[in-house]
Amino acid sequence: MPPEPESPFEQQLVAHRDYLLKFARLQLRNESWAEDAVSETIVAALSKPQAFGNRSQLKTWLVGILKHKVIDIFRLHARTVVLETDPDAGHANDELDALVFKANGHFAQPPANWGNPEQDLQSQQFFAVLEACTEKMPPAMGRVFLMREWLELSSDDICKELGLSATNLYVTLHRARLRLRECLELNWFGARPQSR
Repeated sequence: MPPEPESPFEQQLVAHRDYLLKFARLQLRNESWAEDAVSETIVAALSKPQAFGNRSQLKTWLVGILKHKVIDIFRLHARTVVLETDPDAGHANDELDALVFKANGHFAQPPANWGNPEQDLQSQQFFAVLEACTEKMPPAMGRVFLMREWLELSSDDICKELGLSATNLYVTLHRARLRLRECLELNWFGARPQSR
C-alpha cells in the first residue's frame, strides 16, 4: 500500500492521477505504458514543484508533462508499433471512400447539423462519446490520429517516429477523421434532440 501523500501539493497530484491515467491509456492503448507515463509525470512534478508556479491550472500543467512522457514512450517503443494488421484494410477503406464521396470529391450526403460545437466541447458527455469513438478506431489509426490531433506532433515527427511516408500519414489521418465524423454523427449529433 503506497504511503499517504504528505503535502497539499502531493495530495493534489494524487487527486489528478485517475484523469492522467485515463488520458495516457487513451493515447498509448497499453496499460503498463500508461502507468509508466503517469508515474514519470508525477515524479517529474514532485521533483520540480517550483516549475508549476500557479501560472496555469495544475491539471493543465500535469497534462503538459504527460504529453512529453507519452511522446518519450512512443519513441522508446516505436519499433513495436504495428501499422497495418489487416492486409485487406486498404481495400476496405477504398470502398468506404467510394460510399462516402462522389467522384468529384464532395461528400455524397452533406454532413449532419452539428448544432453548437463550442457548447458541446464543454459537455463531459460529448468527451465520453469522443473518447469511445477514438477507441473504436484500429489501434494504428487511432495512435496516428491522437499523435497529430491531441499531442499536436508535427507530421514530420509522426512520420519519423512511426516510420511512415508523408502520403501514408495523410491517408491514415483522412480515414481517421472520416471514421470519427461517422461515429460522432451516429452516437452524438444524430442521437440527440435537435433542440440543442
